[in-house]
Amino acid sequence: MAKLSLFERRRRRVRTALKSRAGGKPRLSIHRTGKHIYAQVIDDAAGKTVASASTLGADGSGANVDAAKQVGSEIAAAAKKAGVTTVVFDRGGFLFHGRVKALADAAREGGLEF
Repeated sequence: MAKLSLFERRRRRVRTALKSRAGGKPRLSIHRTGKHIYAQVIDDAAGKTVASASTLGADGSGANVDAAKQVGSEIAAAAKKAGVTTVVFDRGGFLFHGRVKALADAAREGGLEF
């Protein structure tokens, strides 16, 4: 078996810790690329995506901190509309700073609890 990259090892470590603490709560999963940032609220028990938001529909704002804040507030609004108020934050293998932190803070300000 090939060695896992540092990113993949972090991602697995975070996901394993979340499974023990989730307690049936939906998961707020994020993904970040050089051009876009994506967020999804996933109900793992049902295997369904409850809400999603990204910078894909934005007018060239890219994936900067301001765009991440906007995606965070959009995902909070979409999750509240779907009836979800409490989630666990799945940062994947991404470090919690910059765009990831901005998205999380905006989601908290929008009403999501984690």
